[in-house]
Amino acid sequence: MEKQNTCLEDGEPPDGGLVCGALESKPEKEENPVPRRTIRSASGAMIVPKRANVSGFFMSARTAEFRRRFFKDVSPIEWNDWRWQIRHSITTMGELERMLSLSDDERTALKGDGSAFPLAITPYYASLLDPDNPLQPLRRTVIPVTAEKVRNQGEHEDPLGEEADSPVPGVVHRYPDRVLFLVTDFCSTYCRYCTRSRMVGRQTHRNMKADSWNKAIEYIESNPSIRDVLVSGGDPLTLSDERLEWLLSRLHRIPHVEVVRIGTKAPVVLPQRITPALCRMLRKYHPLWMSIHFTHPQELTEEVERACENLANAGIPLQSQTVLLAGINDNVDTMRRLVHGLVKMRVRPYYLYQCDPIIGSGHFRTSVAKGLEITRGLRGYTSGFAIPMYVIDCPGGGGKVPLTPEYAMGRDGDDILLKNYEGNIYRYFDGKTENREHLSCKGSL
Repeated sequence: MEKQNTCLEDGEPPDGGLVCGALESKPEKEENPVPRRTIRSASGAMIVPKRANVSGFFMSARTAEFRRRFFKDVSPIEWNDWRWQIRHSITTMGELERMLSLSDDERTALKGDGSAFPLAITPYYASLLDPDNPLQPLRRTVIPVTAEKVRNQGEHEDPLGEEADSPVPGVVHRYPDRVLFLVTDFCSTYCRYCTRSRMVGRQTHRNMKADSWNKAIEYIESNPSIRDVLVSGGDPLTLSDERLEWLLSRLHRIPHVEVVRIGTKAPVVLPQRITPALCRMLRKYHPLWMSIHFTHPQELTEEVERACENLANAGIPLQSQTVLLAGINDNVDTMRRLVHGLVKMRVRPYYLYQCDPIIGSGHFRTSVAKGLEITRGLRGYTSGFAIPMYVIDCPGGGGKVPLTPEYAMGRDGDDILLKNYEGNIYRYFDGKTENREHLSCKGSL
């Protein structure tokens, strides 16, 4: 497909701040407003609609109740403004204590010396957390515990060796035909098991300035072997539309770049970010793919469904990336519910990652045998395209290696022995065919 010409200028990206630019701008005008009305039952009691359409974005009844309880002075329009969500991310123990009953372990971790990975949770994602259960899967992924301050064997700040494969700041060039382009070190919500916890959310780390972006793009332009660019961070969808479009337009103009991918968790923790304006902008830069970080079926809310629907309707192929986490999603039933929910949202499960050995991740990591058990439990019991590829990203920069259960059981003479999902053994002839009897045309019918 011939690339369209763009008229965005070279040089510096638009003003507005690298992270969630133009934060003070007004929310988008509602394109198809729904008249407000009060619905009452026969007894006169008010009925809360399952979904409320505010500023062009759906708000579930659960989310609306959370907003009224903890953000009673915040209008629905403000709540559904993704910039408001980022500005009001929960970053302190005091804010958490308003909404949750913290365990002693959580409280101890939050009172630490500040050396641990920073805390940030959007108000929307906070509405999904169980206020009374510290073992709730979603809660465990975003609230620190003391175990993350324990360094275990094999753990490193940069376990994947990304720094060693970085020819210029912000670019990781590990595979011959593709690069990782880290455009920001900011996320709206920080996962406690983040592979790049060494760099994201830390004031001491270099921020991705405009000159870094230009040097990264110059590097991509000067390497004709690069056909695929994964734009990640941090989370690139925390950038303003204007700055994100500047990046996409520059990459789109490079003749040898065939496809651009965006890696993000924003549709899950900040679904308000997927605005009509964003979707209109993104669809100008096809072929454009999006990899979304999903963790658990509890994330598959009505708001997230709507966000994925808008992206898919803009022609963007969606795929999921999930990290296998102990006590969170490490069983077949949870993973099956997750992948089934994803395909209903037009998101294809892509990767199931073994948790990377960052410092303090020991309480999250499962055995490799557990990952193989889950893969085996999905095969045959769900659609093949709904089964993610289980991979380990090799420590030290070896790249992703897929792992599968033993289905090929070896040979018996000219036969390959195969085990199916039920454990039954089947034979497949894999020998020479020169001396086999030829079937006549009539006999082959």
